[in-house]
Amino acid sequence: MKVLVIGKGGREHALMWKLSQSKGVSEVYYVKGNAGMEKIGKLLPGEGNGWENLAETVQQENIDFTVVGPEQPLVEGIVNVFKDRGLRIFGPEREAAQLEGSKVFAKELMRKYGIPTATFVVFSEPEKAIRFLENSVFPLVIKADGLAAGKGAIVCQDFAEGKRAVERIMVEKEFGEAGEKIIVEEFLEGHEASIIGVTDGEEILLLPSSQDHKQIYDGDRGPNTGGMGAYAPCPLMDEELLQMVREKIMLATVKAMQKEGKIFKGVLYAGLMIGREGPKVLEFNVRFGDPETQALLPLLKTDFLELLMAAEEGSLKKIKNISREKGYAVCVVIASEGYPGNYEKGKTIEGIEQAEKTGCIVFQAGTKTVDGKVLTDGGRVMGVVGKGNTLPGAIEHAYQGVKQVHFAGMYYRKDIGAKGLKYSENISKEK
Repeated sequence: MKVLVIGKGGREHALMWKLSQSKGVSEVYYVKGNAGMEKIGKLLPGEGNGWENLAETVQQENIDFTVVGPEQPLVEGIVNVFKDRGLRIFGPEREAAQLEGSKVFAKELMRKYGIPTATFVVFSEPEKAIRFLENSVFPLVIKADGLAAGKGAIVCQDFAEGKRAVERIMVEKEFGEAGEKIIVEEFLEGHEASIIGVTDGEEILLLPSSQDHKQIYDGDRGPNTGGMGAYAPCPLMDEELLQMVREKIMLATVKAMQKEGKIFKGVLYAGLMIGREGPKVLEFNVRFGDPETQALLPLLKTDFLELLMAAEEGSLKKIKNISREKGYAVCVVIASEGYPGNYEKGKTIEGIEQAEKTGCIVFQAGTKTVDGKVLTDGGRVMGVVGKGNTLPGAIEHAYQGVKQVHFAGMYYRKDIGAKGLKYSENISKEK
């Protein structure tokens, strides 16, 4: 089969890498990729501007199956466009993609169907939101309703920070139309974990648990980013907790969407807070996480194409379960100096092949090839993935690879996976 991956980041490089290993795949294509994707796939002819034009090209090139990486095309309805033409595509339709496209929709769905999440209030006028904050107990979290590239949630410690967050989102329009409405919700304490499942609208199969590192600096300090690293599986998520999350959150959400007449097929991603009251949903995404995918797919043994096609055609029961390798994987993201703010592009990157010689997998993101050289072309430049039988071994392997890579101003966190080590120590002490 000829398979197309849409998107140009590290997640999409990982999707292409994994799909290319499936026995049913003859060629993998991309539309606008990066230097890493160029090595394993073919560029689809034409610019692909607009989903109708892209669908037409897909038909002309006889692409058999399309996999969507980022959230924006899903929220814009690419799946609807492709399905109207009889094309096979993996991902939720526009109506179901609201789970990520509108945090208000997601929160109200959870409240209606008793899916555990933080208490919240919705505002569409900044003055009313600020009046509410004057009489609130902090800390609180203020979130833009729409898509904001992972940066639309602001933790506020006092009224001054809360007022400023409202102004940034609703008055100054820092996130554009995404800030037409906001959610003010309680601040949940505990430990974060990510659960990603593949669903056909009826059944759901979970990938290994993982944990993202959102903040730019070590120790979870500084502003949120698209993700500075991830590891899998997360020691917090034992089998009992995973089963609870599957039944009360993941499957419950698939069934809730069914009742709302919005059949959800594709990837359901739950960002969770594990606290004293059990797991609660921080956010839903409707696609594979980035950089969680880069840590998860190297552990996956189940044929990836078969899994995605079974979900798309509504026959996930035949897969039964997802098998994975034993051990751990750790992804360390290398970013450009200044990210998540302003940064320069065009820096020459050296050492990618040396990193791969250590046995690490390098998933490129913000890169491009110019005159045979690989240059930086984004904020998050690449993710270096190490594996090991133990979490300490996987961490050591990942950083061994990171040390081989060089470009001017490169930055990375030095504590990816450290929280997992603490969880493991605490679990051992409790036993």
